[in-house]
Amino acid sequence: MDPLYAEGELLTIHNDFHQGQYQKVIDFDTSSLSAENALPARVLRLRAQIASGQAEAVLADIEGEDEVPDLAAVKALAQYSIGSTTEAIKEAEYLATTSSENMMVQILGGTVLQAAGKGEEALVLLTKHSGSLEAVALIVQIHLQQNRTDLALKEVQAARKWAQDSLLVNIAESWVGLRLVSQVINSHKLQYFSRIMPQGGEKYQQAFYEFEEMPVCQAVAEIHLGRIPEAEAALQQAIQRKADDVEAISNSIVLNVLHGKDTTELIE
Repeated sequence: MDPLYAEGELLTIHNDFHQGQYQKVIDFDTSSLSAENALPARVLRLRAQIASGQAEAVLADIEGEDEVPDLAAVKALAQYSIGSTTEAIKEAEYLATTSSENMMVQILGGTVLQAAGKGEEALVLLTKHSGSLEAVALIVQIHLQQNRTDLALKEVQAARKWAQDSLLVNIAESWVGLRLVSQVINSHKLQYFSRIMPQGGEKYQQAFYEFEEMPVCQAVAEIHLGRIPEAEAALQQAIQRKADDVEAISNSIVLNVLHGKDTTELIE
């Protein structure tokens, strides 16, 4: 079982991170955490800073701590996020060789390698995990990007046996559900449409519930459910949370274009 989920005192900060509530993670009071959880909590805070555009500050914070594999992995992610791609890949590949059993090396190193187009290397590293839900989620993402929905579904089904009702496995299952229904619709097998759509609607509805705390993801599920006003509201909520949220803005532009609405303000 994922240690971040097994430990109750890390559950809140971990869930906040994966719901995109990065400021909550950065502001999280770690003073009462046990000594063994101090480093995992610090890594989550550093990752939240990177996601919030503070990678330079993160690199300054961890300077000289490369001997700690978790922080070296954070360094690789921060380097990649500021465009130091060569250095980041070199660091990730080095860590994959020297510290492949470290969970953060697997997750962050795998993230860097996949982002750099080295999906197979990322999978080799990530599949060394020992019950990490985040590694499972990343593996599912990679399989979906490779259009291997069958492997993504297999990964989710295997994780469900031991992860039960954990947030990340629910989210990963929703990703796969959305892809499966999209494939059915795109197959143009109209003779089966009436039989399949009830199941598809159920999968989209499941995705909607899982994504309620993540407005952009929720908007995608709303669109597939045909609830355009709700999708617009979810995207507006995302932009209110973070005015420069690229995903929220780009999805809003697409939605406006599809419905003949003005996109000038969003583009500017």
